[in-house]
Amino acid sequence: MKLKALLPPGPHGESGWVGRVLTTGVAVAVLATARPAAAWVWVVLLVTFAAFVVGSVLMTARPYVSLALLAPVAVSNALIAGYPQSNALVLVLVAITDIAVIDFGRRGNRPIIAVGIGVAAGYAGSAWWFGQPDTWYFSQLLWTAALTAFGLNRRQYEVQARQTEQLLEQTRLAQSEHARAATLEERGRIARDLHDVLAHSLGALSVQLEVAEALLEERGDTAGALERVRRSRRLAVQGLTEARDAVAALRADEVPELPAALAALAEQHEADHGTAVRLTVTGRQRLESGVTVALLGAAREALTNAAKHAAGQIVDMRLVYEDGVRLSVRTKGVTSGEGFGLAGMRERLALVGGTLTAGADGDDWLVVAEVD
Repeated sequence: MKLKALLPPGPHGESGWVGRVLTTGVAVAVLATARPAAAWVWVVLLVTFAAFVVGSVLMTARPYVSLALLAPVAVSNALIAGYPQSNALVLVLVAITDIAVIDFGRRGNRPIIAVGIGVAAGYAGSAWWFGQPDTWYFSQLLWTAALTAFGLNRRQYEVQARQTEQLLEQTRLAQSEHARAATLEERGRIARDLHDVLAHSLGALSVQLEVAEALLEERGDTAGALERVRRSRRLAVQGLTEARDAVAALRADEVPELPAALAALAEQHEADHGTAVRLTVTGRQRLESGVTVALLGAAREALTNAAKHAAGQIVDMRLVYEDGVRLSVRTKGVTSGEGFGLAGMRERLALVGGTLTAGADGDDWLVVAEVD
């Protein structure tokens, strides 16, 4: 196993590893000034220092193995801390600090408390064995408590940083999924809008070409057939323009303002079917491109139904801006039913938060599209 694999992968890069290297350096510097008279004290210091180094390296990768190494370091050095000039306190402090930094998961602070009790008992035994005063004992406890608090604070900081990283990763995943869903939704909208536009244009174009064919075959009316072919050309051009408007709306490009687009649609309907369309606009408001295209589609479908099922009847179209926008198309002679493209109109309006109602209103047939 490479040493790199044992380094803490925490949110601070390798700052935890750097801190442990510095801590080890401080321990070495302090132990270098130790002057214990007994050789066995040197043996304890060297062996426990080696255990401390290994335990520090394994803190992240093997927390319980690290605890098994660091706990004896802290307790054994607490037992000899009262030996004159042993400087064993430094190993107690660095070991207890490392233990406090380790995240023991569900066990929480219980391992730290257990080691702390062992260290306190070790200080008491050392004070009795080597004849240290009570002030010495309480000063050792004070240093140990301070370094333990520092370690716990460091652990809390690292846990919060890891949680922040996890939250950021979850946020990135959620944003990615949201972007993917938005892309799929946009594709669906493009498909529906293009389907509606092309179905309307190609249907009208087919009708005009059939009439032109009938005029040529049955009556030999070249002039009439030519006029139908010209209408077919206008319908094809109009269909291409509407398709571009639909794509432009979905790409958030510029699309015509709704009153102007409705006026052009009414004019085209009058030219193609010889039926008057009365357009009334009340108020004025800038709409989102998607709303504009949806309302245009509803108006186009309503006019197509009027041409098919109420030929020659005047169409009354009203656009009102008041707490949103409301478009109504009224005509006579259309019977009720869901076969007039109403389902597609409702679906398109629902995508922009709108609603559509259709039904008889006295002797008239009324279609109303609203967007708040």
